[in-house]
Amino acid sequence: MKFKLIYPRWSKLFTQTEFHLPPHGPVVFAASLPEYVEVDFIDENLQEIDFDDPVDFVGISMMLTIQIKRGWEIADIYRKKGIKVIFGGISTMLHAEETMNHADSVFLGEAEGRMEAVFSDFQNNRLKKKYDYLEDHPPIEIVGTARRDILQRDLYNYRGIQMVDLFHASRGCRFNCYPCAVAYLGGRKFRPRPIEKSIQELESIDNNRLFIVDNSLAQDEEWEKDLFREMIPLKKKWCSHPIQDKPEVLDLAAQAGAWYVYQAVFDTSDYIRERIKRYHDHGILVEGTILLGMDNHTEEDIKRLIDFLLEIQLDLAEFTVLTPFPHTPAFRELHQDKRILSYDWDDYSADKVVFQPKHMAPEKLQELLKYAWDTFYHDEPQPVKMFKLFQHVIEKEKADNTYRPRKRDLANYAFGKKIR
Repeated sequence: MKFKLIYPRWSKLFTQTEFHLPPHGPVVFAASLPEYVEVDFIDENLQEIDFDDPVDFVGISMMLTIQIKRGWEIADIYRKKGIKVIFGGISTMLHAEETMNHADSVFLGEAEGRMEAVFSDFQNNRLKKKYDYLEDHPPIEIVGTARRDILQRDLYNYRGIQMVDLFHASRGCRFNCYPCAVAYLGGRKFRPRPIEKSIQELESIDNNRLFIVDNSLAQDEEWEKDLFREMIPLKKKWCSHPIQDKPEVLDLAAQAGAWYVYQAVFDTSDYIRERIKRYHDHGILVEGTILLGMDNHTEEDIKRLIDFLLEIQLDLAEFTVLTPFPHTPAFRELHQDKRILSYDWDDYSADKVVFQPKHMAPEKLQELLKYAWDTFYHDEPQPVKMFKLFQHVIEKEKADNTYRPRKRDLANYAFGKKIR
């Protein structure tokens, strides 16, 4: 059976240098498919969809809300041809009811252990309109190694530089942050994969540079330390979301190859200042994730925050505005208060103001987003800071003899043409 799995295109942040990482959801999903299924994967960000290519069944995997409307368009084209379409992925779960209007089936939840039945239903012409496993998580022990073989590997580089591969060591999140839907999607219980299975998958990845995409590694200190200890011999170099802010954990993370972290910077406190310093003291760089437009933000607060980021020598920063994605505490509160200004999902790109801020006009918050990007990158443009980030990982690789020179690796990078 030929199954075409499509990842719809989506736009980057308006000021962000454009590069593409290999998507994680589709390769994890592909690992759960029956052996008789032949997967043809298309990442529409980098490849054209041939709608005339013969196919038995189409799957559309969507991660982001801004992929939703394009995903619907793709499905409508195939369904007019009489080809059945099933949707899955994070944003399918967030927009399930609307997506059902464009689908023969939607799959909600985690796929492991469920696809044999779904494909049997398809073959026997009894495909269900909805498979709902959102609150019925499969045993974490059965999560297998992702099917990275479905990717066209040479597409995922930037100016000759190999991009990271994505990997996850756990699911679920015990936190329930205001702008985040993870509690709805994966549950509030932290579910770590068996460490030996994580290490087995890491060993199988033919790329020394990784992005560990877990919502937060700082959820179970003993598990986190055990994972890092087992990772040390692999000599991988990786980035992740936050690491536990304790000296022993940070030391083990550095030994295990921590390259940089994505760290939310939400205020100008000494706690944040010292947290960034501790990362730096362990040789771990920091990309700040900066969310503007919270109810405690005034114009002066936002400008003060940008000055603070420069003062603490943050290595990179990504600025977004609060975006009330469905099934988040932010959506529930702002919708109830009638402060959401747009329900056009194409506007939910995290760089467009779609709600009424508490202390300013929406237009002012939009101006401040541009001010943040322009001010932070004024003296050292984003490509230069990214050059330093890659220079840092190359130094780490050379130190432990894992550096594999690539044609054009870093050459012409820093001052090359910026795509955006």
